[in-house]
Amino acid sequence: MDTFLQTLKDALAIGSLYALIALGYTMVYGILKFINFAHSDVVVLGAWGSLVLSRWLEARTGSTWTTDTPAPAYIGLLVLLAAMVFCGLVGFTIERLAYKPLRKAPRLNVLITAIGVSLFLQNTGQLESLFGNRPRSIPALLPDQTLVSIGRVNVTTLDVVGLGTAVALMVLLEWLVFHTKMGRAMRAVSHNTTTASLMGVPVNRVISFTFVLGSMLAAAGGFLWSLKYQQIGQTADTSWTLLGLKAFVAAVVGGIGNVRGAMVGGLAIGSLEMFGCAYYKSSMADVYVFGVLIVVLLFRPGGILGKATIEKV
Repeated sequence: MDTFLQTLKDALAIGSLYALIALGYTMVYGILKFINFAHSDVVVLGAWGSLVLSRWLEARTGSTWTTDTPAPAYIGLLVLLAAMVFCGLVGFTIERLAYKPLRKAPRLNVLITAIGVSLFLQNTGQLESLFGNRPRSIPALLPDQTLVSIGRVNVTTLDVVGLGTAVALMVLLEWLVFHTKMGRAMRAVSHNTTTASLMGVPVNRVISFTFVLGSMLAAAGGFLWSLKYQQIGQTADTSWTLLGLKAFVAAVVGGIGNVRGAMVGGLAIGSLEMFGCAYYKSSMADVYVFGVLIVVLLFRPGGILGKATIEKV
């Protein structure tokens, strides 16, 4: 029972992070019908931006935030919001400079551009004038105290805050997409860009807003990931690429283009990975994730909550 509860806790924690990052993929695909492969690199910028700001605040306050003496609660919230604003600006810049000129270009051109933007962000981030090429650890922005113990399983403050923040952001996005004027505009552009523009929907503004919102969610994912694992690898580290791929798999499994599907897919992938590692072989963690992707593409290409696309010819 202890093993099951510990695995369930880990599955919810990692699954919610996958879902949070997958939302960026699914939002962009839902509107523009292409995969923004630079999205995972925005997650990295969110993690590194959080680290740089927290270290700067440490220096300004003359403090050293460790597990024994963590930062005040408002510092973590401030760092999270600043990282989200920073990555939102990055997402807006990427959309305007890289993707907007290619709106009517072939999809292959857009795909190559997305890969190019990804490589640019990875390699630029390794410059010594920016983040450098060595892994670093982030200060303790939140206390890691045990709140509840169930058997041998300890639920800590960091677990609750991480999962709670991810769920709150996903619920907020759900409300925005389905219960606001901007959300209706986003769904209209997703359905048909030309018709939406003829009906007076500001298509360019909606697309830019989508990129900004997806990038802000990516920043939150990077922030929570860095708090969970403490050590942040260089921007070109393969662990970041793998994180982005698993989040992309979550979006596909849940139904890419479907907001609720991204949430379901993230939790499903996180559960499959954690329970597979706990009850079979931990060395096959990546096999579980990409194996289920193959199965879904073979038997249900639209994903769990997605719908098959029907073309009239």
